[in-house]
Amino acid sequence: MEKIKNITIKDWAEDDRPREKMLKKGSSALSNAELLAILICTGTKTDSALDLAKLLLLKSSNNLDEISRLSPIELSKRVKGIGRAKAVSISAAIELGKRMRFSEPIEQRRYNCGEDVAQEFIARLSNLRHEEFWIVLLNNANNEIARYKISSGGITSTIVDSRIILKYAIENLATNLVLIHNHPSGNLNPSRDDLNLTRNIIDCCKPFKISVLDHIIIGNKKYLSFSDEGLLI
Repeated sequence: MEKIKNITIKDWAEDDRPREKMLKKGSSALSNAELLAILICTGTKTDSALDLAKLLLLKSSNNLDEISRLSPIELSKRVKGIGRAKAVSISAAIELGKRMRFSEPIEQRRYNCGEDVAQEFIARLSNLRHEEFWIVLLNNANNEIARYKISSGGITSTIVDSRIILKYAIENLATNLVLIHNHPSGNLNPSRDDLNLTRNIIDCCKPFKISVLDHIIIGNKKYLSFSDEGLLI
């Protein structure tokens, strides 16, 4: 008689595997057992990581608070297959969750005008011998959500793909953004390519109700603002 193979998480459909499910749907889509399974990481010869997680919950009255009160040694004794290393991972995650509740929120940097953004980037970009193109993503209150270096190029130009900028803006739920790049020559006058690129990015963002508030050119510790110069029309 053919021996039946033990089914592990790797044998499941990809959408049902906890790690893949989290990547596709986010952590809120996972059950408590699935989240614990990610921390447990590996199973035993007879039980998958998810089986061990379910057993741990069952032996803890399905109560995460009860699990949080256990030391790593107590955790490892509660379920066979959860060794000390796995127990430490669970305890560490629980402790991080506790600390997060008492952490002060980071104050978001707010930009009131193009000069605020320029001053933030002058030191970073003024002395470079090559061009770099950056974006700062903002929410509706013009608080910074994130910033990204889009490209790094040569002495006179760098390639920028508007689709990448739009991708970052959508992923971060930004409503506004500012474009920044430097001119190693120190000449702040926008080139025809600078003007065309700015218009292209504005047109790409418009259907998604994302506004390009400014495009800052930096050179020789000075800057030019497209908004101040009326070049965003």
